[in-house]
Amino acid sequence: MAAFAGQRWQRELPRHSIFKKLRVNQASEPSVSDKVSGTRDLMFSLNGDLFIWDDTICAFYTTNLRQLNSEEEGSQGGRTHRHQTLLCINPPRFQVCQVLLSPTQHYVALVGQRGVTVLELPQQRGNRSEFEGGRAEINCKTVPMAECFTSSASVSLWQAAWYPSETEEPHLALLISDNTIRFYSLKSPQFPTEFLSLSQSDEDSGVQTKCSYAASLGEIAVAFDFGPALSVPRQLAGQRSKDLLVHPLYVLYGNGETYLSYANLARGMKLSKPMGPLPMYPADENNYGSDACAILCLPCVPNILVIATETGTLYHCVVLEVDEDEKETRSVEWQTTRCSQVVPSLYVFECLELELTLKLATREDEDSQVSHFTCPIRLHRDPLYLHRYHCTHEAGVHSVGLTWFNKLHRFLQSAEEDKDSLQELSASERSCVVEHILCTRPLGSIPSAPVRGFLIVSDLSLGTTMICITSTYECLLLPLLNSIRPPSPPLLCSRSDTGQGSSPLHGPTRDSTEQHIRNILARSSNNPLILKAGDKDTSPQPAECLQLLSRATQVFREEYILKQDMAREALQRRVGLLTAQNNKQQEDVALCGEDRKSLREEAKRLADKYKDGKGRQEAIMGRVRGLLVCLHRQLPVLSDSDKEMRKELQSIIEKLSLLDSSIKQLHTKMEYRRKRADMSSTTAETILDAQERKIVQGSLKEQGEQIADMMKHIKDVKKHIRF
Repeated sequence: MAAFAGQRWQRELPRHSIFKKLRVNQASEPSVSDKVSGTRDLMFSLNGDLFIWDDTICAFYTTNLRQLNSEEEGSQGGRTHRHQTLLCINPPRFQVCQVLLSPTQHYVALVGQRGVTVLELPQQRGNRSEFEGGRAEINCKTVPMAECFTSSASVSLWQAAWYPSETEEPHLALLISDNTIRFYSLKSPQFPTEFLSLSQSDEDSGVQTKCSYAASLGEIAVAFDFGPALSVPRQLAGQRSKDLLVHPLYVLYGNGETYLSYANLARGMKLSKPMGPLPMYPADENNYGSDACAILCLPCVPNILVIATETGTLYHCVVLEVDEDEKETRSVEWQTTRCSQVVPSLYVFECLELELTLKLATREDEDSQVSHFTCPIRLHRDPLYLHRYHCTHEAGVHSVGLTWFNKLHRFLQSAEEDKDSLQELSASERSCVVEHILCTRPLGSIPSAPVRGFLIVSDLSLGTTMICITSTYECLLLPLLNSIRPPSPPLLCSRSDTGQGSSPLHGPTRDSTEQHIRNILARSSNNPLILKAGDKDTSPQPAECLQLLSRATQVFREEYILKQDMAREALQRRVGLLTAQNNKQQEDVALCGEDRKSLREEAKRLADKYKDGKGRQEAIMGRVRGLLVCLHRQLPVLSDSDKEMRKELQSIIEKLSLLDSSIKQLHTKMEYRRKRADMSSTTAETILDAQERKIVQGSLKEQGEQIADMMKHIKDVKKHIRF
């Protein structure tokens, strides 16, 4: 049970009571959802909390995904669908099309075509970190922004974005239809703190007529985006402090041209005048199309600009700074053009076309009807991977991954002599990975059912998942490809030391077979999840259903079955080669077995010879040792041990002379006693009793034993002296 605890929220979220309330409110007021056509982004997440905007009651519904994922929430059925409602004290008077979370994560901008309102999020406290301790309904402070400009019928809001700064005061950048970008702060919400005119003409007369005329020619700004912070450029270094960081502001016009400005709202700094248009290489006669609708700057180095058109074409442009050698040449060439300053250039590295509606196998006379569908496209950054972004439009959702960026970055960081490999890079890694995840308008004749919410779960503990809210407020959880994700760095313990003994040929061919099969099975298109509008009267005709079925069958045949057959053939060829190599290796193993047997016999013979040689060596060493002892004894010089032995023998000789004199004295005494005994026996016979006889015999016996011991000792000494 614990193994599936991490996926519990994916089962519980589609059944959440929030979506039941949204569907009930939509059914009660169906006209509200038809005021604004196109995709809407009414959902965001913050620290595991999911926020969904209900336009009917002008409130946010919020629930915590981590609580849905916990064991405690799963066991308590009553608290599984717990949520809070954030009400607006001053609700917006327009229909909200997009919600934007500020970089400080304290404010939410409610954006519509007729205005902007900023909602301040309440504080979180309590054991569950709920808003206001877990109250069911909370009143939140709201601040209307720029009412004096957006209340006019002739002026509409085209795009809004927060200024990307987490430390400074929050500012909102608004792109107005009068071809201006205005910055508003929360301290003065009705008056802009900064104003940037995007008109390519300096005339001030006939503003409305000029804007409509410029819009028809595509010379009006349609989108903008901020880039990551960088140091002050050289052309602005004299005007600003060199240690100040600025954010590049890329402005896209309807004719596909891109202008550049630099923004820093700290210390009262002003916006720089838009410079451009940025040159695009390689040059194109049509200036890479028209009907541009969106721009996105991926926060990587170098910056990647994604430019989208309403026809579904995406351009991946690399922002390249101007070299010193090219600066003088460009300044001379651009003196006669609109741009008088040296600006970065855009290298169009890749161009791709999204499949907005499904491409069906039709007759030649029907091709023109299928290819005319166009719609605005919204671009969204991926919160987890810098090299991936997502596209939402009336016909569905796409995900794009730039798999070639790592090689491009290594190429740009390489030396000058290595830059000849650009053509090889472009030929091998030029295609990105495109996923058609959701299709809400499979055919041009079917009414669109655009999504109302789009979100990528950025909490790694919950898993990488895309959440989409359909037009009928159904929650869809869609997985994303893991192949776009960069590989995790290897652990230190798993790194093998590449010393001199390792062959350099083992590295490149280690995973070549697996990668080859992956390349064969890689799909260029797929069958997305198809949704249709909720109206039953607009169901597709049987012929169109047959076309959809034929298209799905064709995709499965070309992208799955045929590629699996190719992979099977490649595996069969690989198996044949491996079988031949295995047979050859078996023969080599047999030869190695014979060589091992002969080596063992040779080792046994060498062991016997070694044993014999070792015995002979020990005998020779014994003889040499005895010879050295004899030679040492014949040396004329005495050693210390010989000198000590000589002293000991001299002392023994002295003791022997003393013993000899003592023996002579004993003999003399014995002779003297014998003579006295003879004389006494002749004169008078001494009669001894038994006791006296016993004592005399004992003393004589002791003296005899002492004499015998002394004689034995003398013999031993004589033997020792003779040696």
